[in-house]
Amino acid sequence: MKKLFDFREEYKKGELNESDLKINPMEQFQQWLQTAIDSDLSEPNAMTLATSTTGGRPSARVVLLKEINENGFVFFTNYLSRKGREMLDNPFAALVFDWHPIERQVRVEGRIEKLSIEDSDTYFNERPREAQIGAWASPQSKILKNREELDDLQHSFEEKFNSDKVPRPSHWGGFIVIPTTIEFWQGRISRLHDRLVYHKTEEGWTLHRLAP
Repeated sequence: MKKLFDFREEYKKGELNESDLKINPMEQFQQWLQTAIDSDLSEPNAMTLATSTTGGRPSARVVLLKEINENGFVFFTNYLSRKGREMLDNPFAALVFDWHPIERQVRVEGRIEKLSIEDSDTYFNERPREAQIGAWASPQSKILKNREELDDLQHSFEEKFNSDKVPRPSHWGGFIVIPTTIEFWQGRISRLHDRLVYHKTEEGWTLHRLAP
């Protein structure tokens, strides 16, 4: 196997200057996300979500961004899952969008709020029926005896709802990460990358350059 320290790429696809950025980082993020979409990246809305227990033990996983608005970053999950329980107990999180083929990355830190019942219902009703059944069938983060147990749960809920409309389970819904920090990273040669970070203040957003 090739030695890991032999993997090395020079990032030459762009640069990031203060004059390139919008005053509002949410608008800047939407611009970068559109570039990622236009670049035909696989699941450009995939993001690493890091949460923590109240005791400070972190965990991370990849989830999908489902909405970006002026308030923050929206995604959906099972409230009883590990991440769901951690976010309810300790409502702060970090996100990372890694768009490696275009040598860009965005880091987000902020506080978390649950979406309203109405907003969660609206999104759930737009999901494919199979995904709606899956939200009922999966006791997310719980230990299973085997795959057959999960398949049996799926079949039981398919039979329960039959051809009826599938309601949103009360343990499933949306969260929004309301950012206090957003960092934009552009790869550069010699590992001297561009890092520009916005911080939320009472007056608005400030912008600073960080050493790579």
